[in-house]
Amino acid sequence: MADDLRRVVLVGLPVDIHAKAGEHSDELMREFTYLRAQADDPDAADVPARLLALVDDLQGRYGAFTAGSQLELDQAVADGRPTIDLEYNVPADVVEACRHLEELLDQADEYCMAGDHLLTMASPPDLVAYRRWFLGEFVRQVRDGGAPNPWPA
Repeated sequence: MADDLRRVVLVGLPVDIHAKAGEHSDELMREFTYLRAQADDPDAADVPARLLALVDDLQGRYGAFTAGSQLELDQAVADGRPTIDLEYNVPADVVEACRHLEELLDQADEYCMAGDHLLTMASPPDLVAYRRWFLGEFVRQVRDGGAPNPWPA
């Protein structure tokens, strides 16, 4: 299995923006979980249900590959570090998962902007830029190889 893993390096990951993105994601997941629990049709394929299912799937499939880096990142947040470089070793199929996650997060933002059901606001521009860079680095490095592109300060 180790031969099937691809190395992804995130250079200059902005710890404060990552923490802000995590808080926003937690808020969104809590509201989506509530909406999903209130749905009349438990098999409905709406945005909250699809995003929650994907997040569960990603944690199950890739959690073991990201655990060490997540601990380093959590420590950087606790220490108040401005940036951190992280290395991940992930399966090649992470590319499709990252693309799908980005698509669903964009749909979640549209859902939030509609304002019909949620208190959580759509992702602000800095968080959208961060997630595009973060997920984009996984896609680009696994698919094309090459040197990592640092976070554009």
